Amino acid sequence: MVKVAAPMFSLDASGSLAGAIVFSKWKGRNYVRQLVRPSNPKSALQVAVRVMFKFLSQAWKNVGGTPQASWEELAAAGIVSPFNSFMARNQSRWREFSAPSQTYPAPETGTLPVATLDSATAGSRHADLAFSITTLNNVWGVAIFQSPTGTFTPAIGNCIAILPVDNTGAMTYTVSGLPPGAVFFDAKFFTKEGVLGTDEGEVTCTVTV
Repeated sequence: MVKVAAPMFSLDASGSLAGAIVFSKWKGRNYVRQLVRPSNPKSALQVAVRVMFKFLSQAWKNVGGTPQASWEELAAAGIVSPFNSFMARNQSRWREFSAPSQTYPAPETGTLPVATLDSATAGSRHADLAFSITTLNNVWGVAIFQSPTGTFTPAIGNCIAILPVDNTGAMTYTVSGLPPGAVFFDAKFFTKEGVLGTDEGEVTCTVTV
């Protein structure tokens, strides 16, 4: 049903019409779009986009005033907030399989951490991944990749999680909801300036029922 403050197609129309189009307002701007229902809301690409969205939305408040201010010019050009510019541009970089950056434009510099993906330990329907972080350098986070077969190439389509990295020492992550059988993992660390590291190397385990 379309809700309006004046006749339909007015400046304040909101809601859906005939299951085909949607009227809404975003940042004070009204828009109309096609109503889209994804055929597979949990596709590999959608999972990868969502995990990056979660990482970025939680990271924004901690990046600091100077990095946040670097997004203001881009935000003004698009008539959006610096946060929305930060989210949109970094999601665009991620879809190109480039690392996100705390600042705009992405310097694509910075030293990767001294860190390793050490092991995967299986349990009932889950696997526990273990990392060792020796030196942080300019690290911001780590992307985790998963495959049912070995010798796979990490890509956006098989990324299952993105974690912040802010301390040295041991770091663990549990992958839940796995089917029984062999599963393979890899990881890539990335810097605050948008450098995506090389593959850490596969680890594997056999998940039980």
